[in-house]
Amino acid sequence: MKALSVRGDYIMDIIASKKKIEYRTWKTSYRGPLLMCSTAEKVVGAAPGYAICVVNLKSIQYFPFEDLYYWNIELTDVIKPIHMKGQLKLFNVDDDLIKPISRKEFEKEVQPLIYTPKRRKKSNKIES
Repeated sequence: MKALSVRGDYIMDIIASKKKIEYRTWKTSYRGPLLMCSTAEKVVGAAPGYAICVVNLKSIQYFPFEDLYYWNIELTDVIKPIHMKGQLKLFNVDDDLIKPISRKEFEKEVQPLIYTPKRRKKSNKIES
């Protein structure tokens, strides 16, 4: 399956149906299923370095004023998380690795992978 690296919080927005467009500076002739892979960047509320859903790339529109391509996507499946190193542009991932799961299973599988910054211990030192 074709795959695309995207910031993790954007993938979580796709899963929550808050994001239906992916903005890119380039286009592709490819249309169809697209595995969404979270970048390794640690973003609060996301699972860095994991592929966690499949979308359908329906169409691409160019907006010259913004010099951007709008990739129109819709969520197809959430999947069992796959530890994945992202790449630039579209790349291929073995279909055998992609296993759709229920939302309930997804929540249980993804929750431990979500990045949450550790709290710093407050110092009891008194500055003079």
